[in-house]
Amino acid sequence: MNLSAVDGVQRTNQITGSRKWWAFATVLVTMFFSSLDQTVVSTAMPTVISDLHGLNLYTWVFTAYMITSSITVPIYGKLSDVFGRKPFYLFGLVMFGIGSAVSGQAHSMMELVWARAVQGIGAGAMMSMPRATVGDIFSPKERARWMGVMMAVFGLSSIVGPAIGGFITDNWSWRWVFYVNLPFVVLAIAGVVFALPRVRTKDQVKVDWQGAALLTIGLVPILLALTWAGSKYAWGSLDIVGLLAGGALVLVAFVLWETRAADPLVAPWLFRNRVFTTSLVLQLLVGMAMFGSLMYLPIFVQGVIGLNAQNSGWVMTPMMGGFMVGSMVSGQVMSKTGRYRHVAWLSGAVIVVGSVLLNRVNVHTSWPTIMVDMIVLGVGIGALMPLMNMAVQNAFPYRVMGTVNASQQFVSSLGGVIASPVFGTVLNHAFSRKLRELLPPSLSAMKSNLGSVNPQALLTAQAQKAIAAQFDRLGPAGQALYHELMQAVKLSLTYGIQQLFLVGLVFSVLTFVGTFFLPEVKLKGDEYFRAEDAEEHAG
Repeated sequence: MNLSAVDGVQRTNQITGSRKWWAFATVLVTMFFSSLDQTVVSTAMPTVISDLHGLNLYTWVFTAYMITSSITVPIYGKLSDVFGRKPFYLFGLVMFGIGSAVSGQAHSMMELVWARAVQGIGAGAMMSMPRATVGDIFSPKERARWMGVMMAVFGLSSIVGPAIGGFITDNWSWRWVFYVNLPFVVLAIAGVVFALPRVRTKDQVKVDWQGAALLTIGLVPILLALTWAGSKYAWGSLDIVGLLAGGALVLVAFVLWETRAADPLVAPWLFRNRVFTTSLVLQLLVGMAMFGSLMYLPIFVQGVIGLNAQNSGWVMTPMMGGFMVGSMVSGQVMSKTGRYRHVAWLSGAVIVVGSVLLNRVNVHTSWPTIMVDMIVLGVGIGALMPLMNMAVQNAFPYRVMGTVNASQQFVSSLGGVIASPVFGTVLNHAFSRKLRELLPPSLSAMKSNLGSVNPQALLTAQAQKAIAAQFDRLGPAGQALYHELMQAVKLSLTYGIQQLFLVGLVFSVLTFVGTFFLPEVKLKGDEYFRAEDAEEHAG
């Protein structure tokens, strides 16, 4: 196989021999700490806000990170196909490390926001480079066998992240939530330097900076609108409508520009491939189907079932266990058969069953019942999500895998960015409306204060202690009123979560239907890489 050129520079990104296992280990390390970072930071944010006194900038700690990471993903993918994964993997790790270090020493919320933006620039590489590197190591058919390992790492980080974040914040300082990334960054840099090849192809590329600018200008007002709608401003207010309309117009200009750009940020020709477009739609649908479960099931378990908040880090363990099982089983089937369409159908059906089970929850649902429901949903999602990434990579030539992978990741991440505030608004609105209805007459004076409160704010131990202290001043009658209030909160939260699960069921059914539109291209073996050699010799 003709992989090398003069001075040890390869013509393709393929990794062979014993180095591929070091590269794979590096990918797993990167996946672990980049995924861990997001859950750990979320856990520490209440303490961060209390220390830095910047509640008004709270959303920007996450928004700045999401914007810079989303924008840079397609840039990394396109450039890595020509110049190799190695320089952009290293650049991303260094930027992520710098952003983590600066975040840890931030003395104001504005400093933290800017540091998170820098961290997001690095995170963009860690969203795209590990997935592309796995494609450099294994052919699509062989890759299916290793999906379970990758999902296990992702699941482990999701499970232990909140617990680690809580432990670090309580016992050390919230600043160590960011500093803890640095040893992993150093370890990953060493792995990349050793295992990934130097690459330079014959292709030429020009970065679409105009497209990146248009995309950024279009996304920022839309993200702001989705973040503020239903809380700071009403959904139908002129502010929200203006932000959404302005952002949409700029995004239309972005799409038009991309159709004429010489080297577009998101290549329009990708969307002419049915595997690519169908997989993107399925990713968005399954993402919406699982979003309410991943983000809000811990709230339900803590606020309604009554699981101790200190154990909240383990709430998602059953679902992540299902992820791993589903991924390993489907991966083995696809590796042996080279087919994935029937696996997609079955996975979609399991997702629907899991969503149906979750829609039966009520205020009397027990923790073991929730565990079973989560496992079923996790098995379906764990089997389907890696399948779509593999199907897309398999449908295109190896030489453009970085571009294809990054474009898919970019669109998928935008779906998550949009889903987060929308689902949050659905929950808060349903919770507030139900709480106003359920508050007993003796607490009617509190409706104006509690009617629009975020349910998560009432579930923290500090908030409940503060409320209980206020009622204790009224003696035994006050304690009775406090229990009435918390019962109303529990019922209202149950109602809000039920609305999310209903929305999730709709998207689950659409996901199942969508799997029947996914074209099947037999998974390639070593010929996936040999096609590049043929082109190299022909050239």
